[in-house]
Amino acid sequence: MNTAHHHCETLVIGAGLAGISTALELLDSGRKVLLVDAAPRSHCGGQANDAFGGMLLCGTPEQRRNKVQDSPELLLEDWLRVAAFEPDDLWGRRWAEIYAERNKADVYDWLRQRGISFFPAVQWVERGNFGDGNSLPRYHVAWGCGRGIAQTLARQMFEHDRLSCLFEHRVLGLERRNGAVVGCHGRSSTGDFLIEAEHVVVCSGGINGDLGKVRQHWDPLYGPFPENILNGTDPRADGALHEQVQAVGGQVVKLGRMWNYAAGIAHPEPQYPQHGLSLIPSRSALWLEPSGRRIGPQPLVGGFDTHDQCKRIGHLPGQYGWQLLNWRIAIKEMAISGTDSNPHFRDRRMLRLLWQLATGNRELVRWMIDKCPDVLAADSLPQLAEKMAMLAGDDRLDTNLLAATVKRHDAGIRRGPALYNDEQLRRLQQLRQWRGDRLRTCRIRPILDSGGGPLIAIRTRLISRKSMGGMLTDLHSRVLNEQNRPVAGLYAAGEAAGFGGGGISGIRSLEGTFLSNCILNGRRAAQAIVGYASHR
Repeated sequence: MNTAHHHCETLVIGAGLAGISTALELLDSGRKVLLVDAAPRSHCGGQANDAFGGMLLCGTPEQRRNKVQDSPELLLEDWLRVAAFEPDDLWGRRWAEIYAERNKADVYDWLRQRGISFFPAVQWVERGNFGDGNSLPRYHVAWGCGRGIAQTLARQMFEHDRLSCLFEHRVLGLERRNGAVVGCHGRSSTGDFLIEAEHVVVCSGGINGDLGKVRQHWDPLYGPFPENILNGTDPRADGALHEQVQAVGGQVVKLGRMWNYAAGIAHPEPQYPQHGLSLIPSRSALWLEPSGRRIGPQPLVGGFDTHDQCKRIGHLPGQYGWQLLNWRIAIKEMAISGTDSNPHFRDRRMLRLLWQLATGNRELVRWMIDKCPDVLAADSLPQLAEKMAMLAGDDRLDTNLLAATVKRHDAGIRRGPALYNDEQLRRLQQLRQWRGDRLRTCRIRPILDSGGGPLIAIRTRLISRKSMGGMLTDLHSRVLNEQNRPVAGLYAAGEAAGFGGGGISGIRSLEGTFLSNCILNGRRAAQAIVGYASHR
């Protein structure tokens, strides 16, 4: 079988959001680009196509309209506290500083100029359990969700006549000559191929679609590797090129740092083994241990500290928990992360979205009850407990303990707001003070409320999502070798690079930093290449 040979100025490996952003910046600067991806063209956009589309941004018009006075200095202060960078996280920290300073101009403004807009209500996520997260609301949801972002940029990229594409071409390794990376080789359905390039940008994603690699790099901080873990990432995101970057001298660091979620449920129509959905968990639900005891003494409440939630679920017996709620709470608060789980955001239907926020998402909750194996409903607590025990199949549930847990919780609510002495109730009161959260947070009422509708229990497990470590890059997205010098000709962007510097988020993300850093990393790689070319 013959080997097909290709020559280009700049080779971009991976057609996800980082690859698209890199290519678009290069094309707009007059460079010729060859874009290579193992998936078909219809999958262009990668994981961004399935993302909810939230971005952490500061100093935006949306913040100002919501009377939020933010600044790069405050964002960086929050970031450094949450990231807890170690001494060897030099480049991750430098990328964080650049992000705090440049996210408005280089991400938000750039997207707005390209026709992408944001939902007017800014969300307040990752506040931290003790006020040690986002000091202010910063989470901006793009109209059209992640798919809207990726496809809008992809359409603009495909309009360029300087772009060439090789889809369904899997890169197997990098080519090196005289100490510089000069291309790649791989295989397609028609045979082997070899590409020669002046510059190579690796935008191939992280490792979290490969549960074998997730196991290999699992941090015991989250307990032992959970055999019941779910996969929320396409298995093609397997980190295969990480080893190839190491083979040409590049550093890959901090792969044990991951951004997983604690509220995963089994997908009712799985597309690959252990396929899961990631819930945006209800804040008013009781989060319980497998026994039926409430997780505590600090209760788990969604939206405050995802990192802590994962640690606590990972150390429970059986490594799963239960969310207990009722119909009234579920239709107001329950959501699933992702583009297709949020059709009104995806399709930019403002009036329907506002109506749903006002009246509840009945369609989603009915679908979850009818289709999702981890979602149970019953008219009484004893009936629900019977279903929970049957689903778990491990004899851990104590029905008397479950009944006592719910009774105590509801009794605390019935005493009235002046006598609330429960941390979850205090947090719910705080959540309802912010307009963006009030839209999705119920008024506080007992779970065993005669008007609350059927009771619902959701079994939650850890779900694999994103790599926060990766290829070590400087602020020009150049991959660095063991001497912390650039590997000539080689760049990396997006999740492949830990979203910048081999780990821009440190140990914990402020949330909404992934899509935006694909754009920031990719654009800076392109700008460095253009600048390098113009000074040769």
